[in-house]
Amino acid sequence: MRTLHYIIPFLLIASISIFAQVKKVIVLNADCAIHPACADYIHTGLEKARKENAECIIIKLNTPGGLLNSTRDIVTDILQFEIPVVVYVAPSGSRAASAGVFITLAANIAAMAPGTNIGAAHPVTLQGTQDTIMMEKATNDAAAFIRTISEKRHRNVKWAEDAVRKSLSITETEALKLNVIDIIATDVNDLLEQIDGREVETSNGKKILHTKNTKVVILNMSFSQEILSILSDPNIAYILMMIGIYGLFFELYSPGAIFPGVIGGISLILAFYSMNTLPVNYAGLALIILSIILFILEIKIVSHGVLTIGGVISLFLGSIMLINTNSVWEAVHIDMGLIIFIVLLTAAFFLFVITLGIKAQRRKVTTGIEGLINEVGVAVSKLDPYGKISIHGEYWNAQSVAGTIKKGEKVIVTDVSNLELKVKKGE
Repeated sequence: MRTLHYIIPFLLIASISIFAQVKKVIVLNADCAIHPACADYIHTGLEKARKENAECIIIKLNTPGGLLNSTRDIVTDILQFEIPVVVYVAPSGSRAASAGVFITLAANIAAMAPGTNIGAAHPVTLQGTQDTIMMEKATNDAAAFIRTISEKRHRNVKWAEDAVRKSLSITETEALKLNVIDIIATDVNDLLEQIDGREVETSNGKKILHTKNTKVVILNMSFSQEILSILSDPNIAYILMMIGIYGLFFELYSPGAIFPGVIGGISLILAFYSMNTLPVNYAGLALIILSIILFILEIKIVSHGVLTIGGVISLFLGSIMLINTNSVWEAVHIDMGLIIFIVLLTAAFFLFVITLGIKAQRRKVTTGIEGLINEVGVAVSKLDPYGKISIHGEYWNAQSVAGTIKKGEKVIVTDVSNLELKVKKGE
């Protein structure tokens, strides 16, 4: 029995020691466009893997593309990381397009799930016509960037450059044959089994992976990263900006309403925060602001629609130019359908307001002294031609413009002069 007292604690300590030595694999779900929020999420995951001395980190990637600056940040983090990074394009139906190609090629191990594709990394003009020289510069820069990554990871340099220059896109089986990726895996567990025992070269030198019996830890985006990811959508930023402008317009047009001003202020702050993460063209932003000024002036100045037409044109062009097309790939742009809807809605709204304004100007005055004209009253004294009348319970000095009016007879106001009413006998 005494022997058992010594053996049991020893076994407990041994089991705890073995459990503590179980390596972790960090898994990130990068199912998003490549923007600052996504870059921050991946950077956070890499830092967690470093702190916990993970065996490797897996980035499950599904992206249509994104911002060049954010892509460079992610690629730089991966290339300089001392722990093996595996980029896994998954699940089936996913893609690594545009910016995703650069990130996949930068990994120590590149893998794809069945039914996925990779490619089409050519910088594109999202809206309007981009200058040919600027497009050539952007293409050459992207081609040099992807060649550097491919050479670093010993991948197919020619295909990588063609993906940029010719927008080539291939399936997972073609990618494996062309030495674009290393593995085709059905899921994360299959991936871990296949990479076990592989030797990779990190920033700290060569390392052999031991991924069998590892603990898989899934790291999702934090709440703040999720919010930033939503706000990084240029369509959301555009909608928030327009709501903010409308809210402030209503508050200025009808002071004291409070609610439109509060909503407008919050929306504008969120819009500017969102635009801080996007390549905003300030000329486009200026045109949008100009369009609102023109719409407001149309209400104050009768231009017979000229200012409204100018406002519509300015709003449309500003919306198209709002995102700087020289520094983005295809995933980051404002949907043309949304732009047309906002422009038409804005034009219809201000035309409606202008129509109401014109009707109000033509409407008969019903308040003040002028509002008494054509009103019916009663003579409270004889008008010959001067006397007093009663209208709406008020007594007024009056002058008959057409003969004598007896007390108690109805009168109709024809004019007002120096607080004296001109009246005639009523029917």
